[in-house]
Amino acid sequence: MLRIAICDDDLATVQVHKKLTETCLKQCDSVGEIAIYTASDSLFYDIVEDHFFFDLILLDIEMPGYTGMEIAKKIKPFLPNIKIIFITSHIEYAIDAFELSIFRYVPKDDIEKRLPDAIQDAVRFIELEEGKSYIIQTNSRLEKIPYKEILYIERDGKNASIAVIGGISKVRKSLQQVYEELGTEEFIYIDRGCIVNIIHIMQIKDGMAILKNGKFLPISRSHLQKVKEQINYYWGTHI
Repeated sequence: MLRIAICDDDLATVQVHKKLTETCLKQCDSVGEIAIYTASDSLFYDIVEDHFFFDLILLDIEMPGYTGMEIAKKIKPFLPNIKIIFITSHIEYAIDAFELSIFRYVPKDDIEKRLPDAIQDAVRFIELEEGKSYIIQTNSRLEKIPYKEILYIERDGKNASIAVIGGISKVRKSLQQVYEELGTEEFIYIDRGCIVNIIHIMQIKDGMAILKNGKFLPISRSHLQKVKEQINYYWGTHI
């Protein structure tokens, strides 16, 4: 799931940009969580002090407090791979934006036409560069798990236990909540308490999902037929 921040000191503008971003995510078939800010120092604090993670930031340059330029410079050490789309009414800022390795520069007088293209390009670039990842964020840690490394996810009391290549990660969320956040067809329920990543299923045999690493996971009788259909459909459309 992509993490996106939008920062502009005008609330109406933020809402417009949020709506455009939501539309772009749907068009890209991507899942995103959007945080909005009307104060640049709040965005700065969340990243630097509270260690918030973002993949993409839509940032107004002319703001009271920290300017967009200052924010971009200050957060780079904390989010070195962040993609920033600068929005401004002053064309001369484009040169400085280029020097900061900004992903895209969008003039305010051409927002409707150019911002959607910039957002879609950024989303595609991020997903191509990193692949989709699931993020576990707490007060003490930030963990980014590539989808391709997730083998299966099981209910574990009030937690969801994520089995990955090389270990187990736990998140204090329901299994259904994690499933909805993943938001992709690779992950399917094989039982009320277990979700499996289709790409790691080697075989379905005797009511079991056999994974490539040799793990056997039981498929409930009520899910068996649907699991077979989902696997057939997935590989039928991806090969």
